[in-house]
Amino acid sequence: MKLIYLSLGSNIGDREANLRAALERLPRPGLGLLRVSPIYETEPLDYTDQRWFLNLVAEAETSLLPMQLLAHTAKIERELGRVRTVAKGPRTIDIDILLYGNAVVRTVRLEVPHPRMAERRFVLAPLSDLAPDLRHPVSRSTVREMLEAAPPEKLRLLHS
Repeated sequence: MKLIYLSLGSNIGDREANLRAALERLPRPGLGLLRVSPIYETEPLDYTDQRWFLNLVAEAETSLLPMQLLAHTAKIERELGRVRTVAKGPRTIDIDILLYGNAVVRTVRLEVPHPRMAERRFVLAPLSDLAPDLRHPVSRSTVREMLEAAPPEKLRLLHS
């Protein structure tokens, strides 16, 4: 079993309900949910003309291979109405694989560790709530160190 971390975000409809629905669908044979971070409300990046996001990080254990995990998370996104129309645009649910044990995966469809996680407070703040001393498998920086070095970003703790 590999210890994994997933980032979940939503900014369409009932954002909290979307996050809950995604978390309910995550567990399956070979994938068990362990812990969930507090929820943060965060300002959108890149494409800013949209509603603020609710974000959290989930810690899980899996025996699924990285591409199987990606297929499972993509299926959950589709089930919850995710439609990709605008890059970085509004979404009912977004599930990103942040870390998959200490593995480094580089394919056309998947990069793990997530290539932009060290720049994103909306990922690092909830991840730090779960695993502040966890080390990035490439940079070897801890989550806490990455959070301290991350660019400024507007976010607030919504629920702990």
